[in-house]
Amino acid sequence: MSLPFDLAEATRHLASIDPKLAELIANTVPFQLHSDQLDSPYEVLLKAIAYQFISGKAAATIFGRVKALSNNGRAPSPEQMLKLRKSVLRKAGLSGAKILAMKDLARKTIEGIVPTLEQAEKHSDEELVKRLVSVRGIGAWTVEMFLIFRLGRPDVLPVHDLGVRKGWSITYGKKQMPTPKELLAFGERWRPYRTVASWYMWRACQRGGNAAMRKIRPAKPRKAKRASAKAPNSRSGR
Repeated sequence: MSLPFDLAEATRHLASIDPKLAELIANTVPFQLHSDQLDSPYEVLLKAIAYQFISGKAAATIFGRVKALSNNGRAPSPEQMLKLRKSVLRKAGLSGAKILAMKDLARKTIEGIVPTLEQAEKHSDEELVKRLVSVRGIGAWTVEMFLIFRLGRPDVLPVHDLGVRKGWSITYGKKQMPTPKELLAFGERWRPYRTVASWYMWRACQRGGNAAMRKIRPAKPRKAKRASAKAPNSRSGR
């Protein structure tokens, strides 16, 4: 896909400020994003809902059935989605929760809360997150993937993504994953190209393989505050 930023400048900047990242950039494949340029925000998010919580193979089968309901090879339009009966969508393999999410997405697309691609390109990352997470079943991670892989935004850091967090631990020789808060703080040095840095964290995770990832422990949980002695039911610490 065509990037809305200068990739050469981005990699030069990151390599100049971060020796570990510079080594990773030099020893892995060049940054690239693959996207279906025809997909609208509505279609991207509809597919994301279909793929939630199940294997890629099963999701592809189910989403193929959903697309077949439109009779044109593409996903049903928002108007079509609202008219489709729940029984039909269940027969395609969707859960009740996913049906509700897809219909809410269709409704908010018609209302203009979910923008067209042309509109999305004019909105800031923050505005898009605010709009899109209002859709049932769409969380911040899904919006971040949309920002990276469909819009090519340069400065997105998905701090809850396990691949990015594990890739960071491999790259910087850490035995534990960072917490999202720790990764967010560390990632400040990567601005304004945190997307590119995140992409290379994914590559580090792939290069490390399962053996390397198994050695990485989860992030340390935060210490719970001590319960007040006067608080009721304080034995549980709640």
